[in-house]
Amino acid sequence: MEPAEAGNRANTSKAASQLRKGVLEYCVLALLRDGPRYAVELLRELDAVGPMATSQGTVYPLLSRLRRDELVSTDWQESSSGPPRRYYALTPTGRAALEEFAGIWPHFRDAVDHFVGPRGPSPSPTEHEEQR
Repeated sequence: MEPAEAGNRANTSKAASQLRKGVLEYCVLALLRDGPRYAVELLRELDAVGPMATSQGTVYPLLSRLRRDELVSTDWQESSSGPPRRYYALTPTGRAALEEFAGIWPHFRDAVDHFVGPRGPSPSPTEHEEQR
C-alpha cells in the first residue's frame, strides 16, 4: 500500500468514526421505534449496515446514557437460551428526540452535500462580484 493510500484510509476511518458518533444515538432510537430490543440485537442491526457497525464497548455506555437521559426505559426478560436479558424501549421523550432529529436530518444532510458534493465550474471573479 502506498503511503498516500494509507493516509487516505486513516482519514476515511476517522471521518466515518466521527460521523458515526454524531448519529449513532439516533440510529439506536430509530431501531427501538418498533418495539423493545436487547443490546445484542441492536449491535446486529447496526453491523448489518456497514458504516454503522460498532462495538459493545460503544453501545453499552450509549444505552446507559440514553437510560439516564430518560430516552429509553429498560426491562429484564427471561431468555429461553440463557440468562435474562435487558430490553430497551423508546420512551415518549426518546420518541420526541427521534422525531426532532428526523425533521432536522434531511436539511443537515443536504447542507453537507452542498459543501462536499460535486461542484460545477467556479464563477469567474467578475461573475462573483456581480452576484454580491
